[in-house]
Parts: sequence; C-alpha cells; structure tokens
Amino acid sequence: MAKVTTRYVCNSCGYSSPKSLGRCPNCQAWNSFEEEVPSVVGGKARAGGAGGYGGISGGKLTALSTVGRREEPRTSSGIAELDRVLGGGLVAGGVTLMGGEPGIGKSTLLLQVADSLSRSGRSVLYVAGEESLEQIRLRADRLGVTGDIQLTRDTRAEHIAALMNEHKPALCIVDSIQTVTVEGEGAPGGVAQVRDGTSMLTRAAKETGTATVLVGHVTKDGTVAGPKVMEHIVDTTVFLETVGAFRLLRSVKNRFGQAGELGVFEMRGEGLIAVDNPSAAFLAERPVGVPGSVVAATIDGQRPMLLEVQALASKTPYPNARRVVVGLDPRRVDVVLAVLERRLDLTLGGLDIYVNLAGGLKVTDPGLDLAVALAVYSAVVGRALPGNVAVFGEVGLAGEVRSTQGAIRRAEEAGRAGYTQLVIPPGLDGRVGVKSVEEAVKAVWTGGQK
Repeated sequence: MAKVTTRYVCNSCGYSSPKSLGRCPNCQAWNSFEEEVPSVVGGKARAGGAGGYGGISGGKLTALSTVGRREEPRTSSGIAELDRVLGGGLVAGGVTLMGGEPGIGKSTLLLQVADSLSRSGRSVLYVAGEESLEQIRLRADRLGVTGDIQLTRDTRAEHIAALMNEHKPALCIVDSIQTVTVEGEGAPGGVAQVRDGTSMLTRAAKETGTATVLVGHVTKDGTVAGPKVMEHIVDTTVFLETVGAFRLLRSVKNRFGQAGELGVFEMRGEGLIAVDNPSAAFLAERPVGVPGSVVAATIDGQRPMLLEVQALASKTPYPNARRVVVGLDPRRVDVVLAVLERRLDLTLGGLDIYVNLAGGLKVTDPGLDLAVALAVYSAVVGRALPGNVAVFGEVGLAGEVRSTQGAIRRAEEAGRAGYTQLVIPPGLDGRVGVKSVEEAVKAVWTGGQK
C-alpha cells in the first residue's frame, strides 16, 4: 500500500510545507497553515503492469490545423463599465473571480447585473452563502431590483453544479466561494475546499454554458484569500477597490479579453453607477489659474485618463527640507526635483515640496514625470499654467523628455477633453514636441507648443 504523506498548506497564498509553521515564509501570514492529506493514487497500478507507466496508453491527439475557430458568445451585463473590463460582456461558460474589501460593493454590483439580465428574459441563479434571503431582498428593494432572480442558500458545490445542470441559467453568482463546501474536504474556507469547489463549479460552467461569477474574500494585503491555484483555474480575475469617492474595477487576468482594463464607478444610494467620463470626474474640482496645478494625461492599466498633479512649495522651518509625495512614486519625484535643480538652476534646498495626485489615485506611470516637473516649477515661481494645457512625458537624468507608453491614446483623450495645447515628447503623430524640460517650460509660458 502506498504511503500517505501529510502536508500543510497556507490558506493565504498556497505555500506548502511538510510541517506546520507559525508564520508563512512566502506571504508572512501568521497561523495560516492547514493540514491537507493528498489522495492516494493506486499503488498496485504503479507497481505492476507493463512499462514504466503501469500499462496506461495515451489519449487521442488533435492537430491544431484541424481545430475549428469559434467566437465565444457574450452577453451584456447591462453595465457598460463592467462590459469594458470583461472585454465586451459575460462569456457563456466563462468563470470570473471578483475580489475586493468587505463592504466595497461586490454584492451590490452583482445584484444589479443579475437584475439587468433577469429583466431581459434570462435566468439567473444567485447562491447566497453569506447573507440570508431576507437580507438580499432588503438590498434588492433599496436598489430597485424588479427582475425575478432565483435564490438558494445551499452552498454545497455538488448541489450548485446540479442546479446549473438542471436549470442551465445564463448567469450564476456565488457569494462567496469561501462558503462553498465539497463533501469530505474539511471545513469551509480551507485550502482544499476552495480549490476543489472552484474546480467543480468551473467544470459545471463549461458543461452548461453558464456565465459564472465567484466572489472571493481578500487578505489584509489585498489579494484573494485561498490557494493561488484558484486564480489559475478561473478565466477572469477582477478586483474592486476604493479610490476617493469612486470605485475602480480592474482586471488582472482575462482569457477572453485584454487584461489591465479599468472601470470607474460611483457608489450612490441606488447602487454602483458607472462613470462614463472618468477624466471629467477627476478634474471636476480642479482650481483654474492656481500655480502648481497641472493636467496630466496618464494610462492606468489600458485606460487613458486625465488627472491633476498638484505641487506646493513653502519655506521650510526645519534644518532639512521636507519632501511629501501622495499618489506618486516618491523616488521618481526625487529624480525630477534633482533634474529641476541641476538643469534649470531652480533652488529647492530651503523649500518644503509637497506633490499630490488629486482624486486619491495611486499611479506609478513614468509619463507623469513632466507634469510633476512643471507643477513644481509653477509652484516655485508662482506662475499658473494656461487652462488649455495638458502634459505627459518621462523625464531623464539629462533633463530630456522621453516618449511613453500609449502616447497616441493619451493625446486623443486630452483632445476629447478640450485641451488644445499639448506639452508632449517629440515624434508623436507629426507633432513637434519638446526635447527637454527647459523646452517644456518655454512652451508652456510662451505658447510655442502646438
């Protein structure tokens, strides 16, 4: 008889160890190891039989050239921003994993999607693992849900798969995957339970053609709780996060579309409302004619947006001047400040410099370097930029302005928003551009850049 080896698996990241550890060496989580006994593959088959593989023959091979081409059918979720993140809508048989902090709006958004599909005549199955049916009814009344959604409190994976096979709904929502149980696999939420439950529901979704959305808990680090293999099993992984007054839905994996897409929502009493023009929303409160304020064209994931970079310079009362950066990479800002001092002879040694990306976003885009440089220069000299100027470009140590990713989309977004004077790197779509920070300063305050 084959020997059964017990191992311990971290329920936060899936790291395995032959013995239980107090702290995971991979994700640094405390007391996260759970015992897991792997199943025994027949020892007799391995010991006997012909050949080194127990006499087992291989399966059928299929040449790639003989495989037909098929576009997966999509169904609109009824929310344009969600369709954008998913690559065009919900895919029949596709499995999406949605993560996010507690109370951020995952269940609210999915209930809105369920309502939209049910009102269009499609059947929806909602597996309520964390709330009672009465609680869901109260949320539905608050959101104005009128669709006839089928609810169940049965969280056994075998029963959910059977319901999908029997009713073949267009959409199945499981809230959450950590409450799903598989017979004989331990306590709910454990590594084996989450992994096998995800696997079983994914198989059922493929067999029935049901678009399935699994809600996942997150750890304190913001990653989906459970074994990492869960994210490999599903087709799409999206995260919902809070940024100021907005909710951002970001895709980090998508087998049916482009990963990195971003959707912007605003939480209101009637639910999550899609923001069709994020640039206008983030610039709505921008002060005009104030030194230190610059409109920057950036790309977050795959989406171009216009954001406001703010800078403030004040005489320091301390022996060492302060550098405070919010929403940007502090090291890149330090590089830009050094370039301003060296290449433009701008004296910053006795000044406290504050740089902020308005709106609560955190962006590490190198294309914001030029906007930071102009914002700091404007704050120090006390001259405001013209109201029709938008900026993007990376700044090198020699003071040169370099091209950035998605330059054409940035310029198009600025043009749609009505910014007619672009201070950008050279060589873009026939535009002149600026080659250095010095040229950028002259272009802004002399109007030489077109």
